[in-house]
Amino acid sequence: MKFNFDNSYLLLPTDFYELTELNPVSAPAVLLVNDSLAAQLGLDAEMVERSAEELSGSSRIPHSEPLAQAYAGHQFGHFTMLGDGRAIVLGEHITPSGERFDIQLKGSGRTAFSRMGDGRAPLGPMLREYIISEAMHALHIPTTRSLAVTSTGESVQRDTRLPGAVLTRVAASHIRVGTFEYAARINQVKALADYTIQRHYPELESSETPYIDFLYAVIDRQAALIAKWQCVGFIHGVMNTDNMAISGETIDYGPCAFMDAFDRAAVFSSIDRQGRYAYYNQPGIGQWNLARFSECLLPLLNTDTEQAIAIAKEALSSYETAFDRYWTEGMAAKIGIADPLKEDRELIGELLAVMEDLELDFTQTFRKLSLHEPVDAALDSWKENWRTRIQHEDSPYELMKKVNPAVIPRNHLVEKAVNSMDLMFFKELLRVVKDPYNDQHPAIYKTPAEDSEQVFQTFCGT
Repeated sequence: MKFNFDNSYLLLPTDFYELTELNPVSAPAVLLVNDSLAAQLGLDAEMVERSAEELSGSSRIPHSEPLAQAYAGHQFGHFTMLGDGRAIVLGEHITPSGERFDIQLKGSGRTAFSRMGDGRAPLGPMLREYIISEAMHALHIPTTRSLAVTSTGESVQRDTRLPGAVLTRVAASHIRVGTFEYAARINQVKALADYTIQRHYPELESSETPYIDFLYAVIDRQAALIAKWQCVGFIHGVMNTDNMAISGETIDYGPCAFMDAFDRAAVFSSIDRQGRYAYYNQPGIGQWNLARFSECLLPLLNTDTEQAIAIAKEALSSYETAFDRYWTEGMAAKIGIADPLKEDRELIGELLAVMEDLELDFTQTFRKLSLHEPVDAALDSWKENWRTRIQHEDSPYELMKKVNPAVIPRNHLVEKAVNSMDLMFFKELLRVVKDPYNDQHPAIYKTPAEDSEQVFQTFCGT
């Protein structure tokens, strides 16, 4: 496939990874190839399609150096030592334009960190990650992406026996908050911080206070990312610290979902029984995760512990300001306001309150407002105040149509696509969600689920 590997992660101390042998499967077959991503990577999509042996982890790609990363994480608030239990990073591919991406095989078999797991993945969750990550990319939200899905010809045992698959995931890197938590336990935070700054924040290398600036930069990227999630009604589902990427990309599409009717308390993950990662909790959990990150960096922020803690606290307080700014700008754009004023927050809040009371569809409501279409009579009073406000804006409806999607990967359609194993329907749904601002898509893709179709729980497949 002509991957151009340059594996800088191996320069870190060996405690950060385990070199891993491949786990061949019996009858691999490539089911899906992301042609546009292949082109971005400088790969031949047709060659990718013919590379089932390599993309299933059955045959080694030249110059790859498969490894499983070690990391830790707070999972639902509880600290755990972890690691790649069902994934291996083949290496870092350098594109023709000089960009660096991790190439990872997810579901490729047991590693040193698998514990009691089988290291495999069912096909359904791999299809889910593929389609939702592509939808997120089309919505201009930073995300890992999927190059291919390869069936293994073997089954995996969950509640029932399911067809197995391997996802080829492409990421700026797989360095997580949990990687820093692990580094803190082995006294290697400086090595990891220096590497991460060089890889993701090279502009900070010449700074007189690189580690403080690094903390602020990561905080800002996460605030921007989570604000974008909130603005499209996306619920991640498992915001554990091992699922927060230092690069600022959305990572790990397990029990994630987009809400239909607006509900601040919406939860879909079958394992989130207390609502820790509910929609309205996501901004606060982001700050909580970043607090764990800042704790790891304390020795680098200042040699005096009290001063280091003061620096970290001040940095963490910037998260609230940054998130509020990004969220306000994003939500204001959704109602046609390019430069929001302080009082516009009240206008946004009033709209969301009515939407929640009436259980109005999140995506449809904003799209209908963008197109001058009727929504609900209960919004008439709000719309009068809103129209008065946007009289002072240039082209408000054009702005709204750029940021309010006509389609999202609705849960009932995603579930149908991944559980029926109907690849024709899957590919059609994929085509639609990759073109989210087009109003010409059939109504089936734009309208919420009927009562009998609603999906209330999503699953991660482990």
